[in-house]
Amino acid sequence: EIQGKLAFRSDADKFSTNLFWFHDNTFNEPQDELKLTTVIGTTVLSLTSQYGLASIDVQGKTYTDSNPQQLISRVSGMQIPLNKLPLWITGQVTDDDQILEYNQDGTIKAFTSKDVGEDWQVKFISYQQQSGANVPRLLQINRADVQIKIQINQWQALAPVINPI
Repeated sequence: EIQGKLAFRSDADKFSTNLFWFHDNTFNEPQDELKLTTVIGTTVLSLTSQYGLASIDVQGKTYTDSNPQQLISRVSGMQIPLNKLPLWITGQVTDDDQILEYNQDGTIKAFTSKDVGEDWQVKFISYQQQSGANVPRLLQINRADVQIKIQINQWQALAPVINPI
């Protein structure tokens, strides 16, 4: 679960919002809740995804799709690598990612992540200690005409809820 700020810039759009994102992959079925709000708390975008169905509520209308990343793109026009963010916000990469640079302490500083169309260029600008782990505080994500900055102000690893028998 993270809270912070998101800045998005493309040839067609430019904005910044408050960010709340909850991601759970406890049972190998990702569940996400993503909310983008204005400074005064007005919800700009609200996405929920679970059991293979994603839905977005925007301006009183609900849109659905089986792929949350494609749904965000279709409804808002934003290209956001939602499927890769769970790793990135924890400072991790996949085996397919190409690490370009490390910090002096051994943490990853910059890498390229393969994606359909064009690769993402990712920089972990700064790190912070949260929930006992060293995780990125500020990420910069670029691709073609898309620039995304994510500042994580609060980061919490949540323990899975197990129902008693």
